Amino acid sequence: MPRLFTGLEIPSEIGQTLSTYRGGLPGARWVEPENYHITLRFIGDVDDQTARDLFSVLGESRRREPITVTIDGLDTFGRDRPRVVFARAAASRDMSELQSEQERLVRRIGIPPEKRKFTPHVTLARLRDASPLDVADYFAARAPFPKLTFTASRFVLFSSRASVGGGPYVVEAAYPLG
Repeated sequence: MPRLFTGLEIPSEIGQTLSTYRGGLPGARWVEPENYHITLRFIGDVDDQTARDLFSVLGESRRREPITVTIDGLDTFGRDRPRVVFARAAASRDMSELQSEQERLVRRIGIPPEKRKFTPHVTLARLRDASPLDVADYFAARAPFPKLTFTASRFVLFSSRASVGGGPYVVEAAYPLG
């Protein structure tokens, strides 16, 4: 059973810049730069038929222009109990429309609706027992964050192995934008 999700790839030069933020935070498990991405729609573990249906239905995506992505800061999920440190991507209209379309398409083949609000981001680290103070100190030591901008010319269907922290991620299919 593959574990699948759709996303935008992070260009290597942006990944290289983001990788400079690794380290200096107790309890962090850092994501490898080659696994940086922006998840559009997490799908989860599916059977082979659902994977084939997903591959097909994503090909029905409306043709749209490439998406300009701006990564504009550091943030965390779990304010009182921080669990993830991420680089925040600005939620552009184009990205939100692509994500909404994918939500409709995957629901059409019977995948349950996503319960979490779409928050475009690049996960940098997963945290275990990190204090809010440690995270605040980490952010303060890395301010100001430079805006990083790139153009996504495709979205991809990724697979991952079931593991703590995910990765390595494999591109199973690519769908052009533009």
